[in-house]
Amino acid sequence: MRGREWPIGVFDSGVGGLTVLRALRDRLPEESFLYLGDTARLPYGSKSPETVARYAEQASRILVERGIKALVIACNTASAVALERLRERFGPLPVIGVVEPGAAAACEAAPRGRILVIATEGTVRGGAYERAIRALRPEAAVISAPCPLFVALAEEGWVDGPIAAAVARRYLDPFLIKEEIECVVLGCTHFPALRGVLAEVVGPGVALVDSAESAARVVAAQLAEVGLRAPAGQEGGLRFLATDAPQRFQRVGALFLGEAIGGVELVDL
Repeated sequence: MRGREWPIGVFDSGVGGLTVLRALRDRLPEESFLYLGDTARLPYGSKSPETVARYAEQASRILVERGIKALVIACNTASAVALERLRERFGPLPVIGVVEPGAAAACEAAPRGRILVIATEGTVRGGAYERAIRALRPEAAVISAPCPLFVALAEEGWVDGPIAAAVARRYLDPFLIKEEIECVVLGCTHFPALRGVLAEVVGPGVALVDSAESAARVVAAQLAEVGLRAPAGQEGGLRFLATDAPQRFQRVGALFLGEAIGGVELVDL
């Protein structure tokens, strides 16, 4: 029987999902979290759907076995290809991905349905955001663009300045000029780290939709619905697991989480 005091499990292929964890902590400061970064097998975005689904199930099982009250897939690629599989495998445990909440937020932010999704190659290839958006807004004009260099820039900490701005303009300018984009979906958990420079490039007339913030709202609502929200005023906790290079996880992960990361337990999937 899951308890209100149990942690929320969060997993990603690496450190990018820490932007989702950051959004979750901002919205649910009283909750505890157990985060797993599958750093030995990243990136997921360039792998086949079958491989990603298998990796996602293995990572989820580690968290479930340690005792969690909800599972958050803080990886757009894994959310796109493995969400239903994980719900079938681990239900009735609440399982929340980042694609569906991000799609819903995009529909709200684009009155005329002119939406650009930027993501990894794997997420773009799978078309999950386009399907999720069109399920809500069939008339929406959705364009998806892979922006793989954003991942490298984020992991190096080059999230502002002329290099980041030049890369962002190279990726985004053709769409912003020709397509009358109303909203850009940050369809990779690394991309919120570049939010400042992306906002400068797209300008004030284009909304940036962060799927991390949208997913955090959904998690809060689902926990409340099933009576599993931690008591107000409780002090939440953080634990970290990684499948490789825990020291690098600590160093790079701090850029995404916005604070220093303490001990990281090495696990083998």
